[in-house]
Amino acid sequence: MRPRDLLRILDCEFRSTEQGHHTPVMLWGPPGVGKSQMVAEVAARHGCPVIDIRLSQMEPSDLRGIPFRVGEHVEWAIPAMLPDAQRHAERGILFLDEITSAPPSVSAAAYQLILDRRLGAYQVPPGWAIFAAGNRQGDRGVTYTMPAPLANRFSHFEVETHLDDWVSWAYANGIDEGIIAFLRFRPELLFDFDPDHNPVAFPSPRSWEFAHRAVQKFHGQGALFQGALQACVGPAAGIEVHAFINNLDRMPDLDAILRGEDTPVPSEIDLQYAVAAALVGRAIRARDSAEAAQIYGHILDYARRFPLKEMGVMLVSDMHRAIGQPLFEVPQFATWANTVAEVMLY
Repeated sequence: MRPRDLLRILDCEFRSTEQGHHTPVMLWGPPGVGKSQMVAEVAARHGCPVIDIRLSQMEPSDLRGIPFRVGEHVEWAIPAMLPDAQRHAERGILFLDEITSAPPSVSAAAYQLILDRRLGAYQVPPGWAIFAAGNRQGDRGVTYTMPAPLANRFSHFEVETHLDDWVSWAYANGIDEGIIAFLRFRPELLFDFDPDHNPVAFPSPRSWEFAHRAVQKFHGQGALFQGALQACVGPAAGIEVHAFINNLDRMPDLDAILRGEDTPVPSEIDLQYAVAAALVGRAIRARDSAEAAQIYGHILDYARRFPLKEMGVMLVSDMHRAIGQPLFEVPQFATWANTVAEVMLY
């Protein structure tokens, strides 16, 4: 399932805790596709804490607690990491990450916690959702087969990569526009993982975020910059994105486009992707300014001039996902829409 839809499911599951309809959710997927990021995004949206428990690093007693004698009886000291309404918050997310990497003895200790929302005398607060994530056995990670009793305690979803969803996230999180443009140009490199070859560095949504950081630190430093990119996304993808970013100095004057001046569209397809990504970034930065509508209009005028109408559709679609309804209120939007009507209908 694509990330956009999974975020809606996680959001609904979080809100359902207070009505007693919550079902623990298990996210499956290869490394680097953003499973943990989605859980963090839901928590940030609701302003609640996430307690991230890595079961792969625990012993069974770490969850159950330590026994101690009280008179003629033995009681259990509840682990401080488990959610507590007074110490943590009344609402939050208990996230069991790397659950498929946990030894069976540890995952067995979590059975009651996941299904019954309790461990012995401990009770998970009613406002806390339970989410889990793990890699599949074919992903060359340290994984165990999930026992049937544990699997039957979750609803299961597999995380797929989806370029439009990643691009929306990238613009919202300030990812370098050169990286976004490159992946629009080479969409198959958003995620390229072959477990049979067991690569050390490979393209994934997570490693492209690392590549963004490399751009901020090493851009303009020649072979050092290329090496840093290769260290993030692998040798082949690193060479490609390095060449792409170094070619961006041939882009037209973006400020002239935003002023509405007659600016040529580059003939090279890679530069067209770069211009489109950069203009979406400029539109986002202008969102709260007094000139926003004027800037949107000039970008729409420029979008009509792309030789490939699909390029203009991509630009405007990314703008709409980023800025929303105000784009429809710009007079030039109707003119642009009529220009690309046949493409949109197809």
